[in-house]
Amino acid sequence: MNTINKTSSVFNQLKKGIILGLCGFVFQNIQAQEQPADYVNPFIGTSNYGATYPGPIAPRGMASVSPFNVAGPQNPLEKDSQWLSNPYVNENTFLTGFSHVNLSGVGCPDLGVLLLMPTTRGLKTNHLEYGTTYKNEVAKAGYYSVDLDKYNTKVELTASEHVGVSRISFPKGESNLLLNLGLGLTNEQGAMVKIVSPTEIEGMRTVGSFCYNSPEDAYPVYFVAKFSKPAETFGVWNTPDKYDGVEAQWMGYNGKTRIMENATKTVVGDSIGTYFSYKFEKPETVEVKIGVSYVSIENARENLEKETQGKSFEDIYQETYTKWNTLLSRIQVEGGSQDDKTIFYTALYHTLIHPNMLNDINGEYPEIKTGKIGKTDGTRYTVFSLWDTYRNLHQLMSLVYPEQQVDMVNSMIDMYDENGWLPKWELNSTETFTMVGDPASIVITDTYLKGIKDFDVKKAYEAMLKSADQIENNPLRPALKDYIEKGYLTTESKGPVSTTQEYNIADYSIALLAKALGNKDDYKRFMKRSLSYRKLFDKDLNLLRPRNADGTWYEPFDPDAGANFTENVGFIEGNAWQYAFMEPHDIKGLKKLMGGDKPFTAQLQKIFDTDKFDMANEPDIAYPYLFNYVKGEEYRAQKLVKELVRKHFKNSPDGLPGNDDTGTMSAWLVYSMMGFYPIVPGEPMYTITTPMFDKVTIELDGKYYEQNELVIERNNGNNGIVKEIKINDKKSNSYFISHDELTSAKIIKVTLE
Repeated sequence: MNTINKTSSVFNQLKKGIILGLCGFVFQNIQAQEQPADYVNPFIGTSNYGATYPGPIAPRGMASVSPFNVAGPQNPLEKDSQWLSNPYVNENTFLTGFSHVNLSGVGCPDLGVLLLMPTTRGLKTNHLEYGTTYKNEVAKAGYYSVDLDKYNTKVELTASEHVGVSRISFPKGESNLLLNLGLGLTNEQGAMVKIVSPTEIEGMRTVGSFCYNSPEDAYPVYFVAKFSKPAETFGVWNTPDKYDGVEAQWMGYNGKTRIMENATKTVVGDSIGTYFSYKFEKPETVEVKIGVSYVSIENARENLEKETQGKSFEDIYQETYTKWNTLLSRIQVEGGSQDDKTIFYTALYHTLIHPNMLNDINGEYPEIKTGKIGKTDGTRYTVFSLWDTYRNLHQLMSLVYPEQQVDMVNSMIDMYDENGWLPKWELNSTETFTMVGDPASIVITDTYLKGIKDFDVKKAYEAMLKSADQIENNPLRPALKDYIEKGYLTTESKGPVSTTQEYNIADYSIALLAKALGNKDDYKRFMKRSLSYRKLFDKDLNLLRPRNADGTWYEPFDPDAGANFTENVGFIEGNAWQYAFMEPHDIKGLKKLMGGDKPFTAQLQKIFDTDKFDMANEPDIAYPYLFNYVKGEEYRAQKLVKELVRKHFKNSPDGLPGNDDTGTMSAWLVYSMMGFYPIVPGEPMYTITTPMFDKVTIELDGKYYEQNELVIERNNGNNGIVKEIKINDKKSNSYFISHDELTSAKIIKVTLE
């Protein structure tokens, strides 16, 4: 080879390498954009009372960091002016810090405390004075950033399971890092703080009284904060209450904020906080790591050190991103628009926030009611919004994340050991007794019947029977005597019709578990009890209505009363229409009461035609799927589900139909877009509708399921109505499929007309 040819060859190889390298770079970037975690938009649900927040959290994490913009009259939605349950509202414009323990998609205020806030120039301790407008928000799975207008400062956030991490980019000059322990969403007050060194703070904040219930069970959240740069000056502030009368004449400090410079002693109060101040000669970056625990300061410090010591902000973010992507990748979707994938994976993301871990890295957690510290080898879960999540979220966990679901069930059984009762609406080892019914029984039965049996089912069954049969001093089932003797609650109880229905559904689940365990007598007894709603059925209205203690109908009865969550005599958070079909375990019996398929279909369709359906409310959440129970009417379900998805779920802050209810609305969307739904809570069965993607691949856990994956394929037609369903290339004549059939099928093909 001559020199020219050799040079030419080298040049061509170099050019080829550059092209391949560029192609590889482009391909890698395209691939990066196709990862499930990259589709997550945490701003979805931050408007329209979705009650989500855009800040970072690790999957099922204890710590989360949220921008806090619900304090101050500058905001149209202010936490003290209404029943506001979230630390962030998209429409608000005035930010007062970043809270480190938060709840996602709940309906009552709590937590939202440990607020870190960077400022510049002179020290101010009143959030109304140091708060600021902001811009350039970015939110991704495990990451959030924002620019603070007043301070020319950029804040970036990420989180591990027990640690919130902030990276603050300050300009040149005087700067401060405030830790406000007075501000928050909780209705409780009281905090303690101690500055350990110019780089470390420790303390606690009291929280609790969720839904204004159980104030006697308020509890502490402990923290340790570490700073990457030592403060040049530091201190504590305390703003005491203002006294009136003679005593006030002697108090020069009455109601005034005290600044305790260089304080290293413990300070206790309601409106207290710390400041770390710096004088930067050039722009500087400070990282702050705040570890939390519900057990002790020592555990908060251990959580912080073991999860984040020696790791940079980027290290922690990448670890959390990878955890999110691994979990979200258990469901792969193909086809559909960018927005379709965004709302789908964001919904799946929201289902993986609560229930979340309560235990520290060493396994310790506060037991419920006992005052003792327990220890687990697995995960002790908390935040069981069971009135919501028993309907679909736990079913999704059993299908896609069974290793998490079994720990959730074991957490419930541990609560029974500690508290004497299964949870109703448990939050950080306090029972809030929010909502009605006996939902834990449904979740446990549903889990067991799906073959997830790594728990003490005999003890679980014992706990279920206790809640179902103990008449006196039963916190889970008030007015149980009336229910057992009459078959229903009367107007002397709150929400008698809907509570009767909830007891019915729980009893149906107990019956199913009794049958599986070979307890024939219990099966017959609870199956009979599960049908007692029929005594409340008014054939003239084709609706359920309340009865008085003497058995007469309650008058005057307005079926519309209770819409939009207003109080009414018969129903909890709903009206007669929204509860008319909440007998998913007895649709055949309900059809008979209504006079057959045609009246049933007409009454169900009327709810949608007259705008009585509430997408944001759990009791009627399964209604669109009920048309599948009437042969020839299944097209209505397919049409309605698609319309509801398009109307209520969007790639925008108002992209949820209302409160996410710790992932329940999001779980509805995940199922609906995949093309099937768990129609009867407690029973391992699904009903099929039109998938909204060309292909859905669900990774299955080989420990519990026969196949390692389930594939759902959609063959497009012109009008989107299902023409044929094939399971493993064998035609199915049913729109229903059992859990065993679903998880043992390799492929389900849905062909549209």
